Amino acid sequence: MENTVVSYFFQFDCVKDFLARMSESLGFNVIPLFVVAVFLLAILVVIGGLALVGGAGTLAERKISADMQLRYGPNRVGPYGLLQFLADGVKMFLKEDVIPTDADKFLYLVAPVLCIVGVFGTFAVIPFSDGFAITDLNVGVFYLFGISSLVGVGVFLGGYASNSKWSLLGGLRGASQIVSYEIPVTLSALSIVLLAGGLSFGTIIGAQSNLLEQYSWGHGLPWNWFIFHNPFTIVGFFIFFIGALAEANRAPFDLPEAESELVSGYHTEYSGMRYAFFALAEYIEIFVVCGTAVALFLGGYNVPFKIGGDGIVGQLLQAGVFIGKTFAMYYVVIWVRWTLPRLRVDQLMTLCWKYLTPISLFNLIGCAVWMYLFNGKSFLQLFF
Repeated sequence: MENTVVSYFFQFDCVKDFLARMSESLGFNVIPLFVVAVFLLAILVVIGGLALVGGAGTLAERKISADMQLRYGPNRVGPYGLLQFLADGVKMFLKEDVIPTDADKFLYLVAPVLCIVGVFGTFAVIPFSDGFAITDLNVGVFYLFGISSLVGVGVFLGGYASNSKWSLLGGLRGASQIVSYEIPVTLSALSIVLLAGGLSFGTIIGAQSNLLEQYSWGHGLPWNWFIFHNPFTIVGFFIFFIGALAEANRAPFDLPEAESELVSGYHTEYSGMRYAFFALAEYIEIFVVCGTAVALFLGGYNVPFKIGGDGIVGQLLQAGVFIGKTFAMYYVVIWVRWTLPRLRVDQLMTLCWKYLTPISLFNLIGCAVWMYLFNGKSFLQLFF
């Protein structure tokens, strides 16, 4: 059975005793109600947090880009412009929702929902701590890549259903781009699965806790991370990061919404909250991409020296470490957008099929050979 957020609470005797007394006093088993309540609370926390992350991501984009271009960002709505994303949300909510006359209305309405469902669904397996993951599926990596592919379907349908040549071109670009770059991203992730010996994110992060078990003080330090395991994982991290940028339609791979060519891209004909769903999905997907990179390559939620233990304080520290690493990666994603120029379509496909895919396949084979030759040991274990 997979570990869930409920499993964490059931390891405490006080919780078991409380539920037993409640069941006895009420005359029926309250454990199913407790399970449902915990899952609902966890889902509400995740959804509320993600909505805040998506909105704050638009503010961070503006602030960081303004800083890089030596100009002011939002500074009127709220202190230092911190309420700008709330003003944007109110504006989108009050905007008129227009559907083009000749659009395929069913697909037009479904497309932004698919994008939102795709990104929210991934958080069923994203582990914020060893106790706070909605579920730790034993096929968590495959589930994440499978459910996140709904975003590509939503992007394509949004362009196709709008009955606009600009939107259609953006949708086709998005579909080809996302499908193509899934290959090097998946191959890079499989090399980590090979090293960890499992598809569960809990297994992968646990394998990065302390490679030198004889030294208890080394728990969670950077040399345990898979990015430094062997030469192939170092290259694999950069391939994963580049491919993930392309899958998230981020610059320099933002061809599906190249405003200088396609007006606005696949969501040209959208307005109001449906347009907001596309934007929200994009900024939450960046968080998903960064969180996945942190879990696979950068040690996940492991706290240095295991400070705080496994109690509530430890769980909060683990969540803080995971979110802190993820936001650091988030900053890099925005930094890259305002540093590199956009690629052409042919350059985009050339980079994927001629370079990243062969290198990622070579890396996967290289990781397998490394495990065979060195019995799965990392640089650190070989030296010490």
